[in-house]
Amino acid sequence: MSTSTSINTSVSTPTSKQLLTSVQVARFVAQGFLRLDGVVPQDINERAIAALTEGLPEVSYGTPLGGAFAKDTFIHELLALPVVAGAVESLVGPDPTVDHHAVHVREPHEGHAQPLHGDAIIDVRPDAFDIQLMYYPHEVTAGMGGTLSVPGSHLRRINETDIGRVQNLKGQTRLTCPAGTVVLLHHGIWHGGRRNDTASRRYMYKIRLNPTVPQVRLWDTSDLHDPAVTAELDTYFPWYEWAAARLEIYNRVLLWRALTGDDSFDVEYWVTRVTNRPALRSHA
Repeated sequence: MSTSTSINTSVSTPTSKQLLTSVQVARFVAQGFLRLDGVVPQDINERAIAALTEGLPEVSYGTPLGGAFAKDTFIHELLALPVVAGAVESLVGPDPTVDHHAVHVREPHEGHAQPLHGDAIIDVRPDAFDIQLMYYPHEVTAGMGGTLSVPGSHLRRINETDIGRVQNLKGQTRLTCPAGTVVLLHHGIWHGGRRNDTASRRYMYKIRLNPTVPQVRLWDTSDLHDPAVTAELDTYFPWYEWAAARLEIYNRVLLWRALTGDDSFDVEYWVTRVTNRPALRSHA
């Protein structure tokens, strides 16, 4: 996950939610993820490592996020951080529900990696998405088996390990990050945990959130018409085939139209040219 998509935010933040900008949401739509580097205070990180070591209680599918975790837990405090709460609300709305949560551990000198996959892609909604929040409570170095992901893969539909035979794709990224980093993923992105070649355990906490409101203009839209929005949505990635890349742009435009409620938005007329259906007119 490239640092070019990261947001460096001081942990000394205001108490109000910090909504994403239109440019940031467009980046998420194009790349399939958004990084918040080092935003979690160290005291929460330390408590998180202890809790993740012990294991976490189950949370039933569909539990409202607001009541899923006790206030004295690291999860509640993590999700209440203004920068995290604002990013979550910007993508899935103010009252999401919990799909599931889990502790992911890569053991020291593990000797194997997780295959490239998408998480249970039975979901083909073109106009909505879940997010998966991944939290790394300690520094992740290059040798620790950081999460590998393929930017821009989230709208190319697969079913779980359909792509497990693929070892490397040009432009893939392997996460390295400081302690207290949060990554927000579109549920469809291709990813996998890499092998841990160090003597330390690597921890990651993941929670998948489902929207309960229409995902329309949930963020700070004051920059909605900034040319940088279109530039983000027109991003190409090195693994794209020349012809199929157009389909990726097409699908992004459809998602952006759904998120903004603007059916006239387009990038280089990719959608307009194939949906134009002039009404038949009678001739006098």
